[in-house]
Amino acid sequence: MDLFSRSWTALLAAAADLSDEDFARPSGCAGWLVRDLVCHLVIDAQDVLITLVTPAYTEPTRDAVTYWTVAQRPPTGDDPLDALIVRLAAAYEEPWLLKFHLDDVGSAAGRAARLADPDLRVSTRDEVLTAGDYLSAYVLEWALHHLDLVAHLPDSAGPSTEVLAEARELLERIAGSAFPSSFSDTAALLVGTGRRPPTDEEKAQLGSLDDKLPLVLG
Repeated sequence: MDLFSRSWTALLAAAADLSDEDFARPSGCAGWLVRDLVCHLVIDAQDVLITLVTPAYTEPTRDAVTYWTVAQRPPTGDDPLDALIVRLAAAYEEPWLLKFHLDDVGSAAGRAARLADPDLRVSTRDEVLTAGDYLSAYVLEWALHHLDLVAHLPDSAGPSTEVLAEARELLERIAGSAFPSSFSDTAALLVGTGRRPPTDEEKAQLGSLDDKLPLVLG
């Protein structure tokens, strides 16, 4: 839960440091500009708030690993929710409005996470998890989206080394296999989730794991 707070705080800080021009740059999410990604983070923050105040009273059905549904086909942008995000982001018009909304809702989500009992059972997507597992799952989400945010912003700081390491470990548990030790944590996350294709050398090192990639998380 501590890593959730640190990863989310760092991501919010990176978004707050964006210039107006940065919002029109491409992000690491295929088909999305930086402004679209920031808008998606607003929705993510709302999801965190909603989930943490939606208690459940049955045994957990998912944990931090099984929370994620996995596909192998990257999004095309045709999904109605993906298309809605683009239209909603454009409706903000002024970047500062989007930054303000993310800071407002995002700060509330961060406070709710710090106050949450890790053993509390919560419900989301018709599944039950402990709050601790739910927030641990989101460390991977924040790490990936932080990488997406700065993908074309070379002067912006990415996730911390400990957040990247934790995200890699969770992705490996989802994959059921470890990435080669020659892969940096960033490379494992980007290649593993299809954000970039492996080089020929990386592909050879992946071996049978390559057949499972990309892991498209939803």
